[in-house]
Amino acid sequence: MTCDLYCIDEDEPRVGERVDQLEGGRTLLLASRSPRRRLLLDRAGFAHDAEHPGFDDAVLQPGAVSPDEWVMALAYLKAWARALEAAPGRVVLGADTACLLDGALVGTPRDENEARSMLRAFVNRAHEVVTGVALVESGSGRRRMFAERATVRFGDLSDDAIDRYVATHAWEGKAGAYNLAERLDAGWPIEFQGEDSTIMGLPLTRLTREYETFIRGGQAA
Repeated sequence: MTCDLYCIDEDEPRVGERVDQLEGGRTLLLASRSPRRRLLLDRAGFAHDAEHPGFDDAVLQPGAVSPDEWVMALAYLKAWARALEAAPGRVVLGADTACLLDGALVGTPRDENEARSMLRAFVNRAHEVVTGVALVESGSGRRRMFAERATVRFGDLSDDAIDRYVATHAWEGKAGAYNLAERLDAGWPIEFQGEDSTIMGLPLTRLTREYETFIRGGQAA
């Protein structure tokens, strides 16, 4: 049988029971070594492997496209680059996350000063987080892409608290210089609207639905 991520019988997929492998024993291939995205896939029940996409997207700059289009494009480049070297029929997942403050993209900080500046700009204000996702089938090049958004609001966070956090280097590799779950656990005054996994880099509810469509043969979206 060909099965989706979760199954109740041979014909009807349903969220709730984990299916560890795709048809032919192949697992999902994540084009990233992000520990956060790996944990999110585990949380949703996706059996997966992970490999670096093989290029540095930090050198790329957005052109005249919307934020949603930009993160989807980066997600697609990651998945496509890894799919070029994967076995035919492998489903490759790419993802990219950015923040938006006053409509301007806020990506991953390059150094401590930029991380500190990003976080201070978020204090007592709301910003959006947008995550783009791409699924690519190696060999055929078939693809499916989407983007999801959530809103985050930082409360009154002192400069000293930001400085202590920046000194830990925990901001490295994180869009907007923070990870939601880590900062909530640390007691930062943060409220959010939307799915927490979107903010952390992989919108699980939408991904599960899109993935099920994709492995049934759904076309690009």
